[in-house]
Amino acid sequence: MDLAIALDKNSSKPLHQQLYEQLRQAILCGRLTPGERIPSTRFLAKNLLISRFTVSTSYEQLLSEGYLETVTGSGTFVCQQIPDDLIEIKPIESINKINVSSIKLSQYGKTLTDIENVPRIAEPELQINFRYGTPSLSEFPIKTWRKLLSRYCNADLNWLDYSKEPNGYQPLREAIKRYLARSRAVNCEPEQILITNGTQQALDLILRLLVEPGETIAIENPGYLSARIIFETQQAQILPVTVDSYGLLVKELVNSVEKNVRLVYVTPSHQFPTGAILSLPRRLELLHWAQHSGALIIEDDYDSEYRYDEKPIPALQGLDKSDSVLYIGTFSKVLFPSLRIGYLVLPKSLVAIFTRAKWLNDRHLPILEQQALADFIESGYLERHIRKMRSVYNQRRQILVTAINKNFGKRAHILGEKAGIHLMVRFKTNLSDEEIIQGAAKVGIGMMSAKPHYFTAHSKCEFIFGYGELKETELTEGIRKLAKIIVE
Repeated sequence: MDLAIALDKNSSKPLHQQLYEQLRQAILCGRLTPGERIPSTRFLAKNLLISRFTVSTSYEQLLSEGYLETVTGSGTFVCQQIPDDLIEIKPIESINKINVSSIKLSQYGKTLTDIENVPRIAEPELQINFRYGTPSLSEFPIKTWRKLLSRYCNADLNWLDYSKEPNGYQPLREAIKRYLARSRAVNCEPEQILITNGTQQALDLILRLLVEPGETIAIENPGYLSARIIFETQQAQILPVTVDSYGLLVKELVNSVEKNVRLVYVTPSHQFPTGAILSLPRRLELLHWAQHSGALIIEDDYDSEYRYDEKPIPALQGLDKSDSVLYIGTFSKVLFPSLRIGYLVLPKSLVAIFTRAKWLNDRHLPILEQQALADFIESGYLERHIRKMRSVYNQRRQILVTAINKNFGKRAHILGEKAGIHLMVRFKTNLSDEEIIQGAAKVGIGMMSAKPHYFTAHSKCEFIFGYGELKETELTEGIRKLAKIIVE
């Protein structure tokens, strides 16, 4: 056990007194907890480069005052109960606690402080939670993944070192290139792929490198909340663009010439949160607008792998002929959320500067996971898993839709059920979003309103239902309980 103790040998105060005071304070402020074993006099003396007699003198004083106790054959420990008169002594953390409000924040910090609806880190424990974005973890082939990790973990120790590839593990980028060409008709070379720490890092890099404060970014309305927050913290002007059943209304972009839009952020394969799929005519219209306006398109293809009753439409990037598209993808929705591996497909002219910025941002992602993922893709495990999960999610989707129709009938309108692992429902009710959420929580149901994802006025009582991680019985039971709150 190492203790952070700093002794000043030039001080007029004896070393044993300095050590005594610091150990005593460590006990009072909780750094050393009741019952915790402390280092032996021999070990601490060697560690602090002082005599063992000095340490013994300090320990003896602490023992006599009731801070420490010895257990024969086991060592010296912090007393389970310290003297009563010490209760009134304030811990050092309280004495030196800094008033955070007095610290001057940057413009980024001020903007982040003022933004509402920042996602919570912790979620309440509920029996059935319709949260979106979480896949079925129980279906993941964990034995295969463990085997791939072990293969590289045991092979050599290179994965412990710094990576020499700041833009990502080369075999992984090659595997992603082939996978995207097959599944999404994305046209790129491995050198155009930048491995990122999820979608958020990709967006952050794009904003830092391509947008000046005050420039305009167009975003779907409703749209992805986290993207909006990232854009706002970079002092961008937000232009909300309406979404209908065919996706983004490109004509609103065409009519906003005076806004001088720098970027447009879209989720064309499964619009978030409505689930609309951007039609092919609108995709071509959007690309034509970008080519002639000089704007760039951020295509977030976050869960395009899951489509039901719909033929896949090629990604915008694959249709692009003018290097107008920056394509973002992630494995957190297909595999598991803690696998923070995403990717950004760049126009060739931007590869060098993005690689440099990525290197400054975090050097590189853990190489072991990249190696395992490369093999997971190349060995066919990824596409096999996707085919399996497409069937699983399709069945859960049908059960959820059936349960909503059965319990709500015409009181509910379902949107975006033909892709992804979530859908959106608009309820006809006089209850507010807050009343529904609170009522559902009382019976163990977690609900997520679509309200935070709107930029302008919206219809109330719209909710996002994630179904990826829920079993069939949970889906039907959750909707049945919810109907008692909304319908009755």
